[in-house]
Amino acid sequence: MRTLVVVQARLGSSRLPGKVLLPLLGEPVLVRMLERIRAAKSQFELVVATTSEPEDAAIVSLCQERNILVFRGSTNDLLDRHYRAALQFGADVVVKIPSDCPLIDPAALDHVLGYFLENKDNFDFVSNLQPPSWPDGNDVEIMTMDALKTAWIEAQRPFEREHTTPFIWDNNERFRIGNVLYPGGGDYSATHRFVLDYEADYQFIRAVFERLLPRFGAAFSLPEILELLSREPELMALNRTHLGVCWQQKHLHELKTLHLPQPSSGLPHATN
Repeated sequence: MRTLVVVQARLGSSRLPGKVLLPLLGEPVLVRMLERIRAAKSQFELVVATTSEPEDAAIVSLCQERNILVFRGSTNDLLDRHYRAALQFGADVVVKIPSDCPLIDPAALDHVLGYFLENKDNFDFVSNLQPPSWPDGNDVEIMTMDALKTAWIEAQRPFEREHTTPFIWDNNERFRIGNVLYPGGGDYSATHRFVLDYEADYQFIRAVFERLLPRFGAAFSLPEILELLSREPELMALNRTHLGVCWQQKHLHELKTLHLPQPSSGLPHATN
């Protein structure tokens, strides 16, 4: 089976415009994130799916310079963008990773994709988000091409088109859905924010890269990040005000199947 990892990226973010091209130790954020994805051991093809907006020509140029596959599609219909990118590159399995995850652990991709491929006859969709247990910013969602096509044909509500996979989540009687919890039973989803949406997130992510990249290289691991934060807990204060902020909060009364991080004491706890 041909596995395609699709990283959705654009410059038109309303909260932090141009965030994927912000500098991060000599490289754009997007390049640093792709370095981390490419460090995964799994076999896949990687494509950046951007928009047809003129401003996103800068993303296309960057990808071409770095020999990275790139696709241009709809600005707001991410479901259409993922489906058409998958069609163009002949994917059987599609992995969705948003570009606001520059600290994604390569092992998270290996872990979730490995589980999906080992159980490919039993699942149409597998993620590590339903329910979440990994630090926010390690998002991996995997679906068969058939599941993606069904969603592309049938999804109607605007947020289902904009966010690609809610139609699949909300039709668990039709799709065989699996979830991968954080190894060892810990839950960091409500206490650790590694996602890039605000300036404060950028300051946090840059601080982590400044400390770990010179020592471990671009593919430093999630355990190494957690160990750093245990030594320097003050780093987590940089973006703590945005902890738990996510797009699903705007659709609490529309999503039938909704898993949000639950507030906790700040200590990891087991999830069943």
